[in-house]
Amino acid sequence: MAIQNILKLALVLAACLTCVPAIAAKPNDAAAIPHLDSGGKEGFREFLTAGKHRAFVIAPGGAWAWKGGELTVDSAVDGAIQACQNGTEQPCVPYVVNDKIVFDAKRWTTLWGPYQNRAKAAKAYTGKERGSRFFDLAIKSPTGKPMKLSDLRGKVVVLHFWGTWCPPCRREMPELQELYQELGASSGVQLVLLQMREDFATAHQWAQQRHLSLPLHDSGVTEMGTESLALANGKAIPDRRLAVAFPTTYVLDKHGIVVFSHVGPIEGWLQYLPFLQDVAAKSGK
Repeated sequence: MAIQNILKLALVLAACLTCVPAIAAKPNDAAAIPHLDSGGKEGFREFLTAGKHRAFVIAPGGAWAWKGGELTVDSAVDGAIQACQNGTEQPCVPYVVNDKIVFDAKRWTTLWGPYQNRAKAAKAYTGKERGSRFFDLAIKSPTGKPMKLSDLRGKVVVLHFWGTWCPPCRREMPELQELYQELGASSGVQLVLLQMREDFATAHQWAQQRHLSLPLHDSGVTEMGTESLALANGKAIPDRRLAVAFPTTYVLDKHGIVVFSHVGPIEGWLQYLPFLQDVAAKSGK
């Protein structure tokens, strides 16, 4: 094994010294793995039956992968990370290597960074990919005041595209409500929930009937089935360019730069609280 590979392996295994054992009492506890959905838990159970050498890696947002029966631990870690990165823009990190938890809980909440400074953010291209500046949408505030998405610069924005006609969207609203309550008014994090393909009154009435106090912004859609949104420059953009499926969520830092995106419902919204607090504390410099 090359010297650099030996050093890499040593660093991975050394992570055990900084992990928080309370996160998983046992290396086979799938329920303790952060951001892992039911499919990931099933994958983890398959991983546990694989031969050595093996590695299971995860990324913020729920991406995961594993390799088992490899010639070396090093090749298992590298292969799992590569497979995981094919499905996410977030950094993938080892969780279990062979029979040891190597998860670094302190580093976990910093994986959305490092965040761009003001000068670098000013040069960012417009888009929806990580590191780009999100499209400047023309929307309305929860009180009906016309505004632009860029008016929220200086705050971390959780931008969420949803609709009452969308069953997965409806199911995750109670958890979003819990996240909103945990964040509080002085958190520096602003939730912007935009209804898709229906008018604002329909979305607002649905939320009221379920006693949700989430800050619903108005996407500007006025007719059922409308598939485009207005931009601040007067042009329009197809909603499928922003979200290939609903719900879709983006997290924008204080400069309006995308630091996280996720297509589909998110399981365990409260698990994202430390990440959002990290963006609020460290971005916008």
